[in-house]
Amino acid sequence: MTLRTLVIGGTRNLGPDLAAALLERGDRITVLNRGVTADDLPTDIERLRADRTDPAALAAALGARRFDLVIDTTLYTGADAEAVIALLAGRAGRYVVWSTGQVYLVRAGLGKPYREEDYDGPLMPEPPAERRVDHENWVYGIEKRAAEDRFRAAHQAHGFPYVSLRMPMINSARDHYGRLAAYVHRLLDGGPIVIPDDQDTLALRHVCGDDVIAATLAAAGPGVPGGTCVNVSQDETLTLDAMLAPVAEQLGTSLRLHPVPRAVLEDRELLPGCSPWSGRWMSALANERSAAVLGLRYTPVAAFLPALVEAARAVPAARVPGLERRAEELALVRAG
Repeated sequence: MTLRTLVIGGTRNLGPDLAAALLERGDRITVLNRGVTADDLPTDIERLRADRTDPAALAAALGARRFDLVIDTTLYTGADAEAVIALLAGRAGRYVVWSTGQVYLVRAGLGKPYREEDYDGPLMPEPPAERRVDHENWVYGIEKRAAEDRFRAAHQAHGFPYVSLRMPMINSARDHYGRLAAYVHRLLDGGPIVIPDDQDTLALRHVCGDDVIAATLAAAGPGVPGGTCVNVSQDETLTLDAMLAPVAEQLGTSLRLHPVPRAVLEDRELLPGCSPWSGRWMSALANERSAAVLGLRYTPVAAFLPALVEAARAVPAARVPGLERRAEELALVRAG
């Protein structure tokens, strides 16, 4: 059976690989986005243009179309969730939402790793706006929760067939944030990597992009009930040292980390550029439910990292966010 599949977003990061996986299994694909990002998707994929934050434009672009599967890769607010639910209720056989582990980070009093049953409960108060990083991340988590809550309400009210995939930081060859590339280029220049002085309190539990695509296809399966919410995450919980040591070895260099007070790095706005995996707003997710419900087997870090390192090595230095301030980082190292 050929599925009529709509992908909202679909051009950056995992979009091309997701499209390739859908085409390989025979789906007839429509991609809806603003058309701002360069598109190297196959020409036989239907393209619709609309700003999904404009409900009227979204409705005009989709018309009366019906879809067996919708994969929403760019849903960030409760208002946008409400608009798409109203538009596609009764016209989508399954709706897979790419959500985030940040829905747990705005909860109060939780300990890592976060589990699906931790979702409900009291939320932390809004940080002051002058704490820009904290405030922006809090808003992001609150809005992603608002989106999930709209879907849950629609499922309870009339069976809207959504599945939510909550994900941590995604490591992929097309990562437009250049996070692994940030470390690769710093390792190649031979200087220390500047990190915050509380790095040892942070645990890295990311996910491989290929596993996100596998989870998305599995979530579309008939055996997964509507209303399901699962965490999608690698098995290993690693320190930054453990994550970067094999990267340095592959590049033929040594790993040197230089701690600097986090407040200094934040005041100078060197984070996250100097060490993208050092944010305090990074989720660590338990993945047992997704393994059981979706039948996933997660790719070990040692298996997916080498190819991503080579992809990161090929990224031009000029395209790595924050690398233009490398001299300031090294000045902090020299200052002690």
